[in-house]
Amino acid sequence: MPDQHNHYKRVWIFRVILFLIASYTSAAFYYSTLTPLILRYTLTILFPISLLCCLFISKTILRRISLSCLIVGFLIWYETDPPLNTRDWATEYAIPAHVTFEGNNVHIFNIRHIRYKTVEHYTVYYTNAVFDPNTITSVDLIVSYWKGTAIAHVFLSFGFSDGRHLAISVETRRQKIFSYSSIAGFFHHYELFYVVADERDLIGVRTDIRKERVYLYPLKLSAPLRKQLFLNYLYAIQSLYDHPRWYNTLTTNCTTEILSNAHIPLLWRLHWRILLSGHVPSLAYTLGLLDQQIPFTDLQRHSLIYRPRKATLDSPTYSNDIRNKTLFPFSETKTK
Repeated sequence: MPDQHNHYKRVWIFRVILFLIASYTSAAFYYSTLTPLILRYTLTILFPISLLCCLFISKTILRRISLSCLIVGFLIWYETDPPLNTRDWATEYAIPAHVTFEGNNVHIFNIRHIRYKTVEHYTVYYTNAVFDPNTITSVDLIVSYWKGTAIAHVFLSFGFSDGRHLAISVETRRQKIFSYSSIAGFFHHYELFYVVADERDLIGVRTDIRKERVYLYPLKLSAPLRKQLFLNYLYAIQSLYDHPRWYNTLTTNCTTEILSNAHIPLLWRLHWRILLSGHVPSLAYTLGLLDQQIPFTDLQRHSLIYRPRKATLDSPTYSNDIRNKTLFPFSETKTK
């Protein structure tokens, strides 16, 4: 009897695992970029059904061979499914930035400047500019919450001695035919995209248009680290321009790419405060990367970007305004 009980237990465990595999493959095909659409929908339905139908094959060896062939076939397709730069992209992701190096200077092409009227109505402009990485004076951690406190979009903005700021955000590169889906990011659905833009674009859309809670934390980095981090971003941008990569919500996202460019060990990229990106500022505080003269709760409160009711994104002083603490309706309390 115990042997029979264990046999039934193993059978049910096997069935549950197979059901999970079938569910995963179905989602992988559904959120894939396969064309035509009829092929994608057909595989979404028929492939998992084929896996589950193997349960009804009476001969063990034949059942194992059939399952192995299907699963190996899926893995081969998934691992060889190539990310591309040549798709019909949504307007805001249509033109990637790219970089050339000349002496101490870097030439950055296609810096995005979106001017928003509403979330749906906007005009996209692009400019080119030259920067000297030796003149970087600040690196700010931008954290934007659109719902709750656990998940946020995280990106960096680099400040230069001439007063310019350049924001770089790692995002999903979405095709026109697809609407945004948080689930799709777990599969081969979005290519990885580095948005290089002015702050009125990347930060302004969140503070003034979407009305998200956006925080700006100055990072405590030495001049050599600021320069190297900026250069690592530029190398990644140019690499993507030539060799596209898949975005992945768990392993290759807005937060893990920051850590990758900072050459942070892989173990840290799996920290729960990285996976739950809304807690990245508290992790940065713990690691001594933020101002520790005041408790983190006070620092967080004073890092919230405050926008007066009549503020406008047309203001050329936007970058200074979001850093001007005298605009805050809070009194600053410091601990001694």
